[in-house]
Amino acid sequence: MRLLKQGLFSILFLAILVQVIALLFPSHIIVSRAITIHAPIDSVRPYLQNIKGWQLWINSMDDASVHIQSSTKAQIGNRSVQIEIVNADSVVSVWRSAKSNLLISTMQMIPASNGDATVVQWQYEQFLHWYPWERFGSLMSDKIIGGMLEQNLNHLQALLEKKNN
Repeated sequence: MRLLKQGLFSILFLAILVQVIALLFPSHIIVSRAITIHAPIDSVRPYLQNIKGWQLWINSMDDASVHIQSSTKAQIGNRSVQIEIVNADSVVSVWRSAKSNLLISTMQMIPASNGDATVVQWQYEQFLHWYPWERFGSLMSDKIIGGMLEQNLNHLQALLEKKNN
């Protein structure tokens, strides 16, 4: 009986310790990447401001699991995406998973002073629950989401620079 109590107490102590450590991690993370595209902002804008433009440069947008419902709404696998705000220099979209996990994507276009190039900055904001596995898993978000952002921004750069030359 004494051994059982000691084992349960140890497990409880370790669970509390893991939770306390997890709570030290931030509940809101931002992963951001940027790239300079040698094309004017007016050439970049159509590829960012609607989902049909995304099909030309974002990986897996031509997959069978992608169902585009309009230029601002799509179902991508088990995630839905809705473009919420479109300005002259930014696009904000909200991504929701089947479990209602929320990601906010912001794409900003910053024109160069001479107008011949555009810096495109793409960032994802992720809001985490108190669950320790979410907090510890967020350590990999920069590698996973950041790698995807870089790869897709490189596709956009190649597409636009090829088109402008």
